[in-house]
Formats: sequence, C-alpha cells, structure tokens
Amino acid sequence: MTWTISGNYLAGCSCAMVCGCAVDANPRDPHGREECLGCNVFHVAEGRLDDVDLSGVDFALYNHFPSHLTAGDWKIGVVVDEKASDAQADALERILSGREGGAFGELSQFYGEYLGLERAPVSLTDGEKARVSVEGKSELTFEPLRGPDGGPTTMKNAMFGFAPEFTLGRTTGRSSAFGLSFEPSYGEQGDFTFSSEAPEGAPIGR
Repeated sequence: MTWTISGNYLAGCSCAMVCGCAVDANPRDPHGREECLGCNVFHVAEGRLDDVDLSGVDFALYNHFPSHLTAGDWKIGVVVDEKASDAQADALERILSGREGGAFGELSQFYGEYLGLERAPVSLTDGEKARVSVEGKSELTFEPLRGPDGGPTTMKNAMFGFAPEFTLGRTTGRSSAFGLSFEPSYGEQGDFTFSSEAPEGAPIGR
C-alpha cells in the first residue's frame, strides 16, 4: 500500500534549549533528567492511504524517549481529532505505528511500547504565537527563537528532523496523555512531508 501526508506541525517537549533528539544526542530537561517527553501536533493539508483521503485531519503524536533516539525503547501514543472518520483514524494509526512502512516504518524499529490511539478534539493554530490544543490532554503555546536580523532561528538537515528545515523556539503550557506528563520547554515548527516512498537514509521529514 502507498501513502503520503503533508502539511505543518508544531512540537513541544520537556527538553532544555535546544532538544538534542534531532541529532541523536542524549536529551536533557531543565532539571537535568536525561529523557524527552513530547507532544507533536500535525495538520494534514493533503494526504492519502490508498483510497482513504486524509486531507484536513489533525493528529497528535506523543513520545517518551528514555535516551538518545537510536537507543530505542520509545513509548509512542497517538490522538486523532474526533472530527476525523473511523477510516481516517485507522489509516493514520496504521501509518504512525509503522505497519505501512515508509518513514514511520523505519522509525518503528525503535519503538519499545506502542501506547495506542485515542480520539479527542485536536487543533493547531498558526500566528505570532502559534498554539496547539488536544482537549483534556495538552495546551501548548510556541514562540520562535530569533537571530540578530530578527528572523527565526532554524535547523537544517537534522538526522531525525520532522522536516528538512524547521524553526526552533520555546513552548509553554501543559501536557499529560498516555501517562506521560511534562512541563513544555523546547519547541519547533515547520512543514512536513512523510510518505511510504521515503528515500533510504533520509531524515524522517524528507
């Protein structure tokens, strides 16, 4: 089966600035704990798994990384927006769990525990201070870091980037889902394209 999803995302996690997960470094939160707990919310502008149209669906991917990413033993949980159909939710679960191969199929070798799929209202709002909401679970606000010229600070060509280039920033708010609770600190946002035809050896978001 073939699939592709593309759109924009906003991610927040417990790591101190800057999260090392993208470059397979050991994570570290502001309290010195070497783990990464995160909430990553995606808006699918265009997408499809065979004959299931995924355009317009929002979903959240929750993570617990107990060490650097290639050490494995990840915990992963998914929340799909309640407005999505059951067929859309099932298609996304098959993609994100790695069962349909491609980008997430490669990443699934590092999964230690898949925590399953839940349904709740999920939204992502762009703007001066971008926000994500997963009702009853997560509320995050993102503010980009800026360089000397006032433009956003970005990272390019990261080994585990959700996108070829993404904006770095800070997040505030709260998050608690699948038994994974954390105080957000680091954040990032960008545009993503994931597919079943991901080039071998490419970062996840290529």
